[in-house]
Amino acid sequence: MTASSLLGCFLQPAGSTGHTRSVAEPIKRSAQPPPLNGTVITKHKHRASSLAPSLSLTPSVPHPGFSEDRCCSETGELRREREMGRQQQSVCGGAGWWWRAVAWWGAVVLGHLVSHGRAGLLDTNPGLAYNFYRTSCPNAESIVQRVTWAQVAANQALPGRLLRLHFHDCFVKGCDASILLDTAGSEKTAGPNLSVGGYEVIDAVKAQLEQACPGVVSCADVVALAARDAVSYQFKASLWQVETGRRDGPVSSAGNTGSLPSPSAGFGGLVQSFAAKGLDVGDLVALSGAHTIGKASCSSVTPRLYNGNATTVDPLLDSAYAKRLITSCPNPNLTPASPPPASTVDLDAATPFKFDGTYYSNLLNKQGVLASDAALTQNAAAAAMVANLTNSINFYAAFAMSMKKMGRVDVLTLKNGQGKIRTQCRVP
Repeated sequence: MTASSLLGCFLQPAGSTGHTRSVAEPIKRSAQPPPLNGTVITKHKHRASSLAPSLSLTPSVPHPGFSEDRCCSETGELRREREMGRQQQSVCGGAGWWWRAVAWWGAVVLGHLVSHGRAGLLDTNPGLAYNFYRTSCPNAESIVQRVTWAQVAANQALPGRLLRLHFHDCFVKGCDASILLDTAGSEKTAGPNLSVGGYEVIDAVKAQLEQACPGVVSCADVVALAARDAVSYQFKASLWQVETGRRDGPVSSAGNTGSLPSPSAGFGGLVQSFAAKGLDVGDLVALSGAHTIGKASCSSVTPRLYNGNATTVDPLLDSAYAKRLITSCPNPNLTPASPPPASTVDLDAATPFKFDGTYYSNLLNKQGVLASDAALTQNAAAAAMVANLTNSINFYAAFAMSMKKMGRVDVLTLKNGQGKIRTQCRVP
């Protein structure tokens, strides 16, 4: 079995009848899980570095599939299917191999989390659940995916925009879709949010959901699901699971956006911003990997290139790379600027539209665009994490865990009796 075909076993393609789920079936002794150094055991051994390039061509890696109560528990639906004698078949040698492949991946993810001391973060539950709308709106997640994928197919910049939209929503008063509101002085009018985009995708998704299930699915869940689905379009399969059950907040104020991390922040400032949201250094490093796609405004870059009229390059920038940035973002203090200034630059110049671990390789090569990117290499523990996440498989596992944590920040749910379901995401 080739490396790419093994990855194909990890997750069924979109549109198949099965869904990726956690499993309880024990791994037979003869089926050895891959070691955590990234080597996958097949008939012939392959290193993870040879696997990563194939991810954009296959149904890629699955989301971790942890249950709320314990890792790798069997869902009721799967149990009923098994009891009825129906088997999930895959192209990788039948149901038995498919179960083992998924279980192997679960072992890899869990091992990664334990190695970073983060497995215990799976335990708390603020009132969210996987497949929250299974009875109230059974097709909710498939509707979100269908509309989002259609939009991304027409605009490859959307994954970066929707990830940023989700991040900026969660870091200001929690993941409550308050960033979507069009009220006077709302969050979207604040400086850090003026370049946030993707609102039209949320509107399109919500319109379809309201036709199917009026007043059921929250805008906050749409934001979280659309971010996942936009990134996952590259793989044609979900890269991580999203808990749902969020409700929408009624208030949005530009004055609350001070909690957003600054692109010029140093390592200490970043740690403080993330800690205020219950996120640790591992989350900081993993979530910064969202910068493997998307763009940065030149106004966020030029402080690293100029001091007044003089060109004074940040020593944490590679000199050759700095010259490229200077070409794209000339000194705004010189009038007229020549060449004409670009409004944005790619956050990952090597693979700007591919969700992979290249961002971390860029950091090690002093090619991080923002000062906050470069800051991750200025702390020994964080730098070690950066090096580890250059392996795309490791990155996907870490990113999945941290996205789950971020998606729980200060959520409004039925459990805490807060929030509402907006029928129009821009209107309170």
